[in-house]
Amino acid sequence: MPCSYYRFDGGVRWWMVALQLISQDALMYTAHMFEHKGPLGPRFYLVSHKPHHKFTNPRLFDAFDGSVPDTFTMILVPLALTAQLLRANVWEYMAFGSSWAGWLVLIHSETSHPWDWAFRRLGLGTAADHHVHHKTFKFNYGHTFMWWDILAGTYKSPHDVTAFTKSKNL
Repeated sequence: MPCSYYRFDGGVRWWMVALQLISQDALMYTAHMFEHKGPLGPRFYLVSHKPHHKFTNPRLFDAFDGSVPDTFTMILVPLALTAQLLRANVWEYMAFGSSWAGWLVLIHSETSHPWDWAFRRLGLGTAADHHVHHKTFKFNYGHTFMWWDILAGTYKSPHDVTAFTKSKNL
């Protein structure tokens, strides 16, 4: 961790927490795309992220059920890069980590939430958005934000998905 992490002075700069969430999600989006379609190829996907896709209708605690290569690629590398890019203090890092982990659990939830309509309008990821990914495997790679999917043309609205897609190897 950078030296700034060990500073206990100051409070939470919420703009820093927001930047950490944006950075983390952009890096996770990239890693997620790499796992599905990236330069490491289909064999890496098979041993890394495909085991997580056994959940075609994910439930709350499926968020943290991933293989070691998947956890390393999608969580640890983006966390380490975000920590190095954004010199947050310990309070900001805790606010970011708590928010981000909670969000991952909520997008894997089996229920919709009363705030989903507002989140979707702001381009924030919802459980329905992430369930599209688990059903189709080729849309909605973002987690916290759908911005990256909208920009890359990989966003699909939950209202447009009616059936499960059978996964082959990709």
